[in-house]
Amino acid sequence: MWALLALYQALRVVMVEAAESVPGIDPDRCSFTVALQTARDQVVQATGIVPDEPGSPGLIGRRVLDRLLAPRRHRASTREVKSPMSRYSERRGDGRPDRSRTITSLTVTVLEPSPQQPSLPTASRDDRHTSPAQRRRHRILALLQDNPTRLWRPAEIAAHFGDVTLHTMYRQLSRWANSGLIHKLGPGLYAATTWTSTPLPPAQTGQLPGLGASP
Repeated sequence: MWALLALYQALRVVMVEAAESVPGIDPDRCSFTVALQTARDQVVQATGIVPDEPGSPGLIGRRVLDRLLAPRRHRASTREVKSPMSRYSERRGDGRPDRSRTITSLTVTVLEPSPQQPSLPTASRDDRHTSPAQRRRHRILALLQDNPTRLWRPAEIAAHFGDVTLHTMYRQLSRWANSGLIHKLGPGLYAATTWTSTPLPPAQTGQLPGLGASP
C-alpha cells in the first residue's frame, strides 16, 4: 500500500511539473491514465527513464502534454448525494438553470452558527452491548410474531418505536427480508410468515379457471 501511494504521488508531481512547463495549462487537464501507462511502458521497456535535457518534463510529461483532456466545464450546481427517489417528474423552481452555462462570478454568503446547538441524545443508538431482548431487531421481530398474518408497513412499525427513523426502518426491513428473517409480501408490506388472504380454489377435472364446464 505504501508503494502504491508513493507511486501515485510521484506521478502527480510529474503531471503538475509538466503542466507548469507550458504557461496557461491547467493541471486538471493532465490525464492520470496516460501518465500511469507511460510509467508502466518505461518499466517494461527500460527506455526513456532519464530525461534527455535537464529540466525537461521527460517522456511521461511529453505524453501527458500531447494528450491533454478537454477543459473542465464549470459547475452550475454544487455537488450533492444522489437521491434514491427520482425528482425528474416534478422539477421545482429552485433557480437552477435548465442547461449548462458559463460561470463568470460567484457570490459566497457566510452564515454564522446558531448560538443554540442541538442537544446530544441521552442514550446511544448502538445496541451491541445491550441484552438480546432489548435490541431493536428482537423487539421488531417479536411485534411481527404477535400477529404473524398481519401485513405491516414500515411507518406502522416505526410508530411503535421512537428511537428509529422511517428511512432506517425501510433499510432494516429490506435487509431482514433478504436474509429470510421476515417476508416481504408486496411493495412496503412485511409479515412474519408467508401467507395469502384468498387461497386459490382447487383445480377440477374438465374445467378451466374462469370458464364454465367443458362440453
